[in-house]
Amino acid sequence: MRTTVNIDDQTCQELMQLTSTTSSARAIRVALTEYIAWKRKKQLLDLRGKLDINDNWQELRSREMQEPAGE
Repeated sequence: MRTTVNIDDQTCQELMQLTSTTSSARAIRVALTEYIAWKRKKQLLDLRGKLDINDNWQELRSREMQEPAGE
């Protein structure tokens, strides 16, 4: 998708330096990709303490090892 945005020169230059790119379009793509990844991680971390997860992986592994193959 093609989008036109107006970014002041100083911000664009700083973004290019921080992302180690020589193209403003590439710098914006890198920044957006990193922001999306950061936001997703933050959303997962925000779930901390809100989910009740049973930590029974050892029991499940033991059962898995005891089951005959093919079942």
